[in-house]
Amino acid sequence: MAQLSDDCFAFGGDLLSIAAALALLEGKVTPQVETESVPLKEARGRILAAPLVAARDVPPHDNSAVDGYAVYFDDLAASAPTVLPVAGRAAAGHPLAHAARRGQAVRIFTGAPMPPGPDTVLMQEDCSEADGLVRIPAGIKRGANRRRAGEDAKAGATVLAPGRRLRPQELGLAAALGCTGLPVYRKLRVALFSTGDEVRDPGEDLPPGAIYDANRYMLHALLSGLGAAVTDVGILPDRAAAIRAALATAADGHDLVVTSGGVSTGEEDHVKAAVEALGRLHFWRLAIKPGRPVAMGQIGRVPFMGLPGNPVAVMVTFLLLARPLVLRLSGALAAPPLRFRVTAGFDYKKHSNRCEYVRARLVRGAAGGWTAEKFPRDGAGILTSMIESDGLVEIGEGVSRVAAGSAVEFLPFSEVIA
Repeated sequence: MAQLSDDCFAFGGDLLSIAAALALLEGKVTPQVETESVPLKEARGRILAAPLVAARDVPPHDNSAVDGYAVYFDDLAASAPTVLPVAGRAAAGHPLAHAARRGQAVRIFTGAPMPPGPDTVLMQEDCSEADGLVRIPAGIKRGANRRRAGEDAKAGATVLAPGRRLRPQELGLAAALGCTGLPVYRKLRVALFSTGDEVRDPGEDLPPGAIYDANRYMLHALLSGLGAAVTDVGILPDRAAAIRAALATAADGHDLVVTSGGVSTGEEDHVKAAVEALGRLHFWRLAIKPGRPVAMGQIGRVPFMGLPGNPVAVMVTFLLLARPLVLRLSGALAAPPLRFRVTAGFDYKKHSNRCEYVRARLVRGAAGGWTAEKFPRDGAGILTSMIESDGLVEIGEGVSRVAAGSAVEFLPFSEVIA
């Protein structure tokens, strides 16, 4: 089970910057989940737990990159066409059955092993064959269209480092090396619940003052997309004793506990007090918008992340803070998502003592660059803004105003949502 040290995330300040929070995560959180071996076809999205060392060259032999004719380069005339007899045929899985001789061409197909001797391959489109002879134009370079053994992976080389999240391309390389399975970290076990007397599950009756729970379903999808095994604990009422008991139970048998709602300063916000009673709260307010009330702590030695109640704030803070926490606990290498410089298509004013994230869509400008157009409404409860936007414009601390036409940092959702 993933655990935290007793003083992990200790911080004396009241309002923490997102950069400081991420630095604490990077410096203190290490994977604690066990390892297991899974078949290659079940490894997509899992985290590699040990180096993958190539047991053989890939490709295992020199081979042709095209359909054409394999020849000795030294048999070709430098400035005039060359005519050679075609002697033999090599196809993928069917190497030439005899030695290739000087002064001859071998008909060869893509992927076929290069016959011993010939070092260059002419594309069939550039040649003409008639009556057993092939006419080869001048101008080809030595070694053209020849793929070398081991040019993709050399035997003995580490081709994948531990901590890499396995995508189709990594699994393809592992298969090319002859692997049938890979060592991976066990899936992170996450307990997830929402809080609030007003929250109902979809499908239930909706009395006056009640709302359907969007947060838990959204967080379940986000966590599952990161490869976590999620236990849906449900919705907890705004009662201190019930929340404390549920947190204690959830921490037993899970590697991480995630909640939404109940971490602000209202009289009915009991999550913060429950975490402090059961363990330690290391920070609970971030200098960001949306999403200032974010709680990071531990229940006993199990990490806890308390996200805000408004759905946009939930999603933004998950992508910025909970996502890297989940990946680090899962054993993944720290790899900050790529941000891109785009042009602001809007004017914006903000407090300079916090970082703000503006929902925006990208529009191709007349000069070919990208312009970020701000979603017209700013509310932290407008979930449609996350659907109609392509990502977030990050406006850092120390900046109080953005003018249309200026350069800004853009975080695409495609970088942080699986």
